[in-house]
Amino acid sequence: MKELKEAAYVAITECMDVKKGENVVVLIDEPQRRIGQAFWETARELGAEAILCEMLPRETNGEEPPKAIAGLLAACDVFIIPTSKSLSHTDARRKACANGARGATLPGITEEAMARSLKADYKGIEARTKKISPIVSAASEARVTTALGTDITMSLEGRPCHEDHGIVRSPGEFTNLPAGEAYLAPLEGTAQGKIVVDGSAAGVGIVKDPITLIVEDGYATEITGGAEAEKLNAVIAKFGKDGRNIAELGIGTNDKATLTGLVLEDEKVMGTVHIAIGDNASMGGKVSVPSHLDLVIKLPTLYLDGKVIIKDGELLV
Repeated sequence: MKELKEAAYVAITECMDVKKGENVVVLIDEPQRRIGQAFWETARELGAEAILCEMLPRETNGEEPPKAIAGLLAACDVFIIPTSKSLSHTDARRKACANGARGATLPGITEEAMARSLKADYKGIEARTKKISPIVSAASEARVTTALGTDITMSLEGRPCHEDHGIVRSPGEFTNLPAGEAYLAPLEGTAQGKIVVDGSAAGVGIVKDPITLIVEDGYATEITGGAEAEKLNAVIAKFGKDGRNIAELGIGTNDKATLTGLVLEDEKVMGTVHIAIGDNASMGGKVSVPSHLDLVIKLPTLYLDGKVIIKDGELLV
C-alpha cells in the first residue's frame, strides 16, 4: 500500500492540485478497491472532503454509471475514477466536467502500473504534448503507415487537437492517468484504408497475431486476424455501425510508458500511434455510442499534410 499511496500523492498533488476542503469523489468497482483506498486515504490526509464510492463493474468501456453516481460526480470539485472499465467517454463524465468538476479516469489500471507510471515527470510530458498539439491542430489530413501494412488517411479539418498531459488544475479539465498523448477526432466519414494493429487493443490486451481493419468511409467494415481479432469483433458486435466509427487519432508522448497490454498505458507510449473505434463525442465528434476502443500501433510513420511527424516509431517533433 505504501507504493500505491506514494503514487496517489503525486497524482493528487502534482496532477490534480487538490486543495484542503475540496469535495473529492473516488469512484471504484470491486477489482480496484485497494487502488481506490489509496486515493481516498491520501486525499483525506491532505484535508479534502473525500468520498469513496463503489459501483458494480460495467460490462463495457463507455457504459454509463448509475444515475445516482452520475449526480455525485456532477456535484464534486474533483473526481478520480480507477475502475475496471472506462468511464472516460460517458455522459456522466462529460456532464461532471461541464458542471465544473476536474478529474481523472484510470480505467483498468493495475497496482504495478500505478506504482510505476504515476511517478513520471508530468511537467516534461506536459511540455512535449503542448509542442505537438498545435502542429496536429493545424493539419488538414493525416496518413499513418507501417511496415506491416497499415496505410490509412483521414481528414482532420476543423478538429482541434486535445492535450492529455496529466495536469488538470482548472474547473472542467479532464485527463487520463497515466497521461501522455495528443489526440483528436478525425472528421466522420473520411477515414479510408487499412489499419494493422500490432501493439494492443482495448478489451483484448497485447496483440500477438496482428488485427487488420479495412476502413471505408470512416468505418471499419472488416476486422480479421487470429484470436484477438475474433475477440475484438465479439466486443463491438452489439454496438452496430457506430461501434466501428473511426473515432480518434492519438500520439503517445509519455517517455516512461511501456507496452504491457493495459491500453490505458499502452496508448501513451512515446512513438506509438493509436486509432480508436466507437464514441468520439468526448473529443468534439458527432458519434455517441457506449463503446470506445483504442488500438495501438507500433513503429508507425505519421504524416500531417505530407510532413513526417513520426518516422518508424521515432517522434521527430
